[in-house]
Amino acid sequence: MVKRYLVLLGFLFIVFTLTQVVVKSETNSVEEGMYVTTEDIILDIVFPVIDKRVIKEYGQNTLFYWEWKGIVDIAYNDNHSYDVTVKIEIPSKKLDDAKEDLVKVRIFPSCDSGKINKQKCNHEFKIEILDYKHLSQ
Repeated sequence: MVKRYLVLLGFLFIVFTLTQVVVKSETNSVEEGMYVTTEDIILDIVFPVIDKRVIKEYGQNTLFYWEWKGIVDIAYNDNHSYDVTVKIEIPSKKLDDAKEDLVKVRIFPSCDSGKINKQKCNHEFKIEILDYKHLSQ
């Protein structure tokens, strides 16, 4: 009788061990299938500039970090630059007191390509904030 329980316990141990190995290998393969959107790429590019401005607006000791709410507008300019307007939210200590802001950023991609008109496009890569509006007071 004891042998049966030992055999059953050994069998269950092997099954659970193999299941753990399979689960771990499936978890690692999920990362390879990940994709990013255009919005994710723009967020990565403009994040540091917006972050500095939020600190300037709300102070260095803000309790919470701002949240990306999405792109409101993208416009192409004649000088090979893009105006991107994004909505952000700054959480507050009070749950119902979150602030929404609208940030307009100009992105100047580099003009290294020979296909770009050098008379209109004569800048290096840079990002600047054009406008910062507090939507909620």
